[in-house]
Amino acid sequence: MIRLRPGPPATRTDLRRAQELAALLRGELDRVRAAALAWRNGLGGLLVALVGFSLIRGRSDVSTLAPGWGALVGVLLLAAVVAGVSGALALLRAAHGPLSVTPVAELFPAPLGEHREALAAARALRLGVLLVLACTALLVAAVGVTWYAPGQGPTWA
Repeated sequence: MIRLRPGPPATRTDLRRAQELAALLRGELDRVRAAALAWRNGLGGLLVALVGFSLIRGRSDVSTLAPGWGALVGVLLLAAVVAGVSGALALLRAAHGPLSVTPVAELFPAPLGEHREALAAARALRLGVLLVLACTALLVAAVGVTWYAPGQGPTWA
């Protein structure tokens, strides 16, 4: 039979450490959400600069590309849109929380619930940053293809 007995009393160091940990947990979700807002604004500005100011520009008419290259540009642009929208949604999830209501019976106690939400928000933030950077890379790749892909050869009548 196993007998449980009380351990040694907590020292001042133990109590101070417990208070510091509790304070960290209380502010954890706010720190993650603030970081998500900053990343969302920064990455949004990056994409606006790329698209809005047309800093990178290739051929304006993909029909002048050799056969198949125009389709590749289309696929790259479609992938960029999907990655960009998915990244934006992940960043919004990280900054503002899930788009759902949790039933009261499924709620966790405050410190645990907030910690779980902070972990989920941090995961969404990492995913959002990755997807927006992938969107940027796909946009650059699409423009690169329009620059460097071979054009259609001369047509002989």
